[in-house]
Amino acid sequence: MAGLGLVSASLQEQFVAYVKEFNKVYTADELFVRFQNFRDNKQMIDAHNAKGLSWEMGVNQFTDLTQKEFADLYLGYLPRNNDYARSRNMHVQPVGQVMDDSLDWRTKGAVTPVKDQAQCGSCWAFSTTGSVEGANQIKSGQLQSVSEQQLVDCAGSAGNQGCNGGLMDDAFEYIIKNGGIGSEASYPYTARDGKCKQVPSVATVSKYTDVKKNDETGLMSAVNIEPVSVAVDAESWSSYRKGIMSGPCGKSLDHGVLAIGYGTDAGQDYWLVKNSWGTSWGESGFIRLIRNKNECGIAEAASYPTP
Repeated sequence: MAGLGLVSASLQEQFVAYVKEFNKVYTADELFVRFQNFRDNKQMIDAHNAKGLSWEMGVNQFTDLTQKEFADLYLGYLPRNNDYARSRNMHVQPVGQVMDDSLDWRTKGAVTPVKDQAQCGSCWAFSTTGSVEGANQIKSGQLQSVSEQQLVDCAGSAGNQGCNGGLMDDAFEYIIKNGGIGSEASYPYTARDGKCKQVPSVATVSKYTDVKKNDETGLMSAVNIEPVSVAVDAESWSSYRKGIMSGPCGKSLDHGVLAIGYGTDAGQDYWLVKNSWGTSWGESGFIRLIRNKNECGIAEAASYPTP
C-alpha cells in the first residue's frame, strides 16, 4: 500500500485487511481515493457507535464508496410521479384477523436465503420476487426461488427499467400478464440488463394489493398474511450492522425490500426486513427498523401479491 502517504499505520492495516476481506481490486490511480473514502466512512462509523444508540454501524462492502456512489449503484426504486399511483385493490384488514405479537416468516419456511443484487439498481426485482416466493410458498407449501433476472430483462413492458430502477407493482403487473415467473435456476441472475427470454413459469400472481399509505397497523395486518414488498429511504443504510435502526432516516423512497415480520426487543418495537445486498451487510442480510414511527417511510408504499 505504498503511496498512501503519511497516514496512521493502524488505519493502513485496517484498509489492507478490508481489501483482502471483501476481495477489492483497484487500479493504481483509484487506490488513494478508495482509501480516503474508507477513512472518512470509518470515522463516521466510529463516531456513531460512540453514541451508544440502539443500532450500530460497521465496515462492510460499501465502506470504500462515497454516499453518491452507493446510492447510484445500489438504490433503484422509482416512485411514480403521481405520489405512488394505487392499484385496483386496497388492503382491508380481514374480519376477525388475530395478529401475532411477533412474527418471522423465516421460521415458517416462506423466505428464501438472502440474495445479492450487486452493482445493479434491481432492488425492485428482489423485493418483488421475495413477496411472490412467500405468497406461493404459503399457498403450495413449497418454497421456490424465482428469477429476478427475468424481471430485469422482461418487465420493461410494464414500465420498469432493469438495472436503472423499477417499481414492485409494475413487476407484479408483468407477472400477471406473462402468466407467471420462472425459477432462479432456469433464468439465473447476472446483475446486468439482458435480452428477455421465455422460460417455464413456476409461480404465479393473480392480483396484487396495496396497503394504505402511512398505515403501520395496516402493514402489520398485511404482513400477517404474507411477506410484503415495501419501499424505503435507504440512503442512510450503507453502514448498518446490527440493532434496531431509529434514524436518521428520511422518507424519500429509493429502495425496494421485503417486510418479513416484526417483534419487540428491549422494549423497542421493530420491523424485520430482508434486503438484497448479500449476507455480509447488516444482520446477515437483514435489518430491524423501529416500528410505529414509519421509519424510513416503510409504510408509504407497501404491496403484496396473491397467487
